[in-house]
Amino acid sequence: MSDPDPLRAAGGVVVRDGTVLVVHRERHDDWTFPKGKLEDGESWEQAALREVAEETGLRCELGPPLGSTRYPFREGTKEVRWFRMSPVGEPGERDGEVDELRWLPPAAAAALLTYDHDRDLLGRLAA
Repeated sequence: MSDPDPLRAAGGVVVRDGTVLVVHRERHDDWTFPKGKLEDGESWEQAALREVAEETGLRCELGPPLGSTRYPFREGTKEVRWFRMSPVGEPGERDGEVDELRWLPPAAAAALLTYDHDRDLLGRLAA
């Protein structure tokens, strides 16, 4: 039975020169892609761009949607809608949730990512 009202979040798979950006969150001790919850009145696209900027310091251009992932979360189910993104300009300030950023070739990123749903998402880039 699926959760009728999942927690809504959006994020980005940021691509640059054949590499993808993965982030480490010290609080969760995991490697993942930047993402976060939608704020009131915010679209999926707006949330994805804002969250990527907050967590990585990168302003990005929105690319095509990569679909969504759903997984159990402490409050029930989380649905994350994902977008391919390209960085624009130089990095700015980060919010402190992410303690390390790495640009990696897709195979190296897949080996480092903590969650299977993130590896599945990475596979959608080639599709």
